[in-house]
Amino acid sequence: MAIEISRDERNEAIASIERYFRENMDEPIGNIAADALRASFFEEFGPIIYKQAVGDVQERLKQRVSGVDIEIY
Repeated sequence: MAIEISRDERNEAIASIERYFRENMDEPIGNIAADALRASFFEEFGPIIYKQAVGDVQERLKQRVSGVDIEIY
């Protein structure tokens, strides 16, 4: 499942990775390497985060529907 983001969001993510490396690592990271790292993170962690978010929403919806059922009766 590919995560699609806008060009502006992609550029912001790359800039964020470059800033992180500049501030926290001994060596800076280039634009191409930062984009590759971003793509790798999205591929590896995107599905995990997505599944957690969907599960959280489902749980919240169950609670709200349960509350509506109580109010109706």
